Amino acid sequence: MSRPTGPWLRRVGWGLGVLALMALYWLLPIRGQVIIAPGGEWEEPWPRWRISSANGGDGPATVQISDVVGWPYVLATVNGQPVPVQLLSDATPSVYAWAFVLPVSTDGEVVEVAFYHHCNTGCQRRSSIVLGSDGSERNATRLPQRAAAPTPLCAVEANPDRNWYGRSGWAVTLTYARLADQPHWGIDDLAWRVHQVTARGLRVLVRVDYDQGQSMPPAGDQQALALYLGYLRRLARDQRLTGVYGYVLGSGYNELSSNKLDPQRPVTPQWYARIFNGYGEPVDRDDNAIQIVRAENGQVRLLVGPVRPWVEDQDGDLPTATDAPWLNYMYTLVAMLDAGAQTKHAAGYALAAPDGFALHAPGRVGDLGALEPRTDQRRPEWNGAQAGFRVYRDWLDIINAFPTTRGLPVFITSTNTFVAAEGVAPADNYPAGWLSTALAEVRQAPQVQALCWFLDQDRSGDRRWDNFSLTLGRGRMADAAAEFDALLRTTP
Repeated sequence: MSRPTGPWLRRVGWGLGVLALMALYWLLPIRGQVIIAPGGEWEEPWPRWRISSANGGDGPATVQISDVVGWPYVLATVNGQPVPVQLLSDATPSVYAWAFVLPVSTDGEVVEVAFYHHCNTGCQRRSSIVLGSDGSERNATRLPQRAAAPTPLCAVEANPDRNWYGRSGWAVTLTYARLADQPHWGIDDLAWRVHQVTARGLRVLVRVDYDQGQSMPPAGDQQALALYLGYLRRLARDQRLTGVYGYVLGSGYNELSSNKLDPQRPVTPQWYARIFNGYGEPVDRDDNAIQIVRAENGQVRLLVGPVRPWVEDQDGDLPTATDAPWLNYMYTLVAMLDAGAQTKHAAGYALAAPDGFALHAPGRVGDLGALEPRTDQRRPEWNGAQAGFRVYRDWLDIINAFPTTRGLPVFITSTNTFVAAEGVAPADNYPAGWLSTALAEVRQAPQVQALCWFLDQDRSGDRRWDNFSLTLGRGRMADAAAEFDALLRTTP
């Protein structure tokens, strides 16, 4: 049999190469376009990028993006940080152009510049480039990094400059539906915070509240419900937030201080379950958090927000054996979430069960010092309910009492040594070693995925939390900060 000629082989080789590239293109998890090309201007495909430096390269560079589509609600980011974009008036009738200034503070490092559209309903990435701060294209290839060792350690509002020593920990941050387009609490600054901590290898939980002083929409308020669900849809759609591990719906909604907009209509277990998975509504209705979020993003997790312990503002219709108001509230809530999920499933819909639970577990130090987290503090006046850190065990007992929630992961999204009834901040009562004991305690409970200190660094300007801050390290918080750092460095 004769052998094929060289040119024929080359043609076959080129064909196979093209097919391989096409297959790779379709298999890669890339949404939108990614353009890497030499020089200062990219002509094909659309959109086209042009980078021009001022003052011979010493001044800020201007980025111009041209496209054949007049995208609405555009946004640009530089390494995740939003920058103002201007629509140019001199674009041709069939071509639209936008421009923005590339910050010079990147100091020549490799940066990613991205262009988004439809940011009013959830930013969609149109295109991105990787280049230096002077506008020159840089090699976008990144060497594979060794997988970071996981740790349950977590910080609420994590300091982006904190050294995690290569550990994949957790971070919790907050956003408000009614402040969606406002500074700090809105979606743009949220996306920037998420970018900063995911760049450190952290897994991020985003707590979504309705408004300041109102954790969830007031009971029965359909307009507020629609606004809240619409914001959840926007978060789930926004491609800047693909690094979010899960969304936590509200926090402490069983206490009146979290129902300030309409105290006469507090968030009941029934109303929370209705918001979360449609409990009590006709089975074919999909205006609930689980179905809306999963329709937009099947990867992100939806977590039940924490019930506040030791609060008697509301009770539950289904009492526990312990019969403490906060535990009855939680038991009733989980029972209704379970019923809502099973009803949907029986009707042929996907199981609308939570992906997990966020918990509050504050320590009540007293005379126990650093031993407090591993000590039962059952109060006879509360029928044996836990009064300290081990309240997390009370929460676990309730979660594991129902078929669709049994065994689900839990995240202690807030812990420290502050108890509202005592009013003493961690800067004044933290006992050295308490955090180490708490970490050792939860490591004996496989369901507990994260232990989050409240808080690390408040960047909103709210000074109420200075005596809780790991970053500021005031008073005894200096011991807590040193301990948090040491645990990251030394705990296997």
